[in-house]
Amino acid sequence: MTVTPSQDKSQASTTHSPERVAKLWSIYMVRDASNRLYTGISTDVGRRFAEHQAGKGARALRGRGPLTLVWQQEVGEHALALRLEYQLKQWRKSRKEALLHEIPSPDWEQLLTGLKLQE
Repeated sequence: MTVTPSQDKSQASTTHSPERVAKLWSIYMVRDASNRLYTGISTDVGRRFAEHQAGKGARALRGRGPLTLVWQQEVGEHALALRLEYQLKQWRKSRKEALLHEIPSPDWEQLLTGLKLQE
């Protein structure tokens, strides 16, 4: 019996479609009505922000509108985006606010460089 690629389940998990590989991840921050900052990641920040606004995104933002997308940065791979999201969530709000107003931000450049070196 010959197994075709559509029948071979083990191969399906190891091959990647071009669409999946081509997607670049971004990190973003949303400000709510209470002036709190929410940090998240997505391959389509516009779509994800629309989900947040519709109350279908993260629970942390539900009922906290109006929401404003205040910052986004393309970072590339999913693993890097996850690590950056974790690091930004550890920052104090004052440091995040500085990131929003300093372009380019020395803190962001240092964080990004440090995480890329760890790969």
